[in-house]
Amino acid sequence: MDNFFVPGILGVILIVLGIMNMKGNISSLHWYHRQRVTEENRKPFGKLVGLGTLIIGIALVISGILFWISEVTATELWLIVGCVITVVGIVVGLVLSFYAMIKYNKGIF
Repeated sequence: MDNFFVPGILGVILIVLGIMNMKGNISSLHWYHRQRVTEENRKPFGKLVGLGTLIIGIALVISGILFWISEVTATELWLIVGCVITVVGIVVGLVLSFYAMIKYNKGIF
């Protein structure tokens, strides 16, 4: 019954964090990334990482909705589609975030 609440709530949290990062507020990121990004690169770095976080959040919200539809209709197709959207959203979001880290931090760690 609660299978759709967790991804939905987590997705909303990630959407808010993504929007904050896209506006240039990278305080939610690890200290290492904040320290290694120059002042002039904070905005583009925040936009890329924020976009990645936003994509993951949107995918989780959509998945939560599809999980709810699956439960209401008792059709597993929506559950499978929701899982696929989750995986694709996480992969795309992580690729964008890692690209930003490599480009502006000269490495992930």
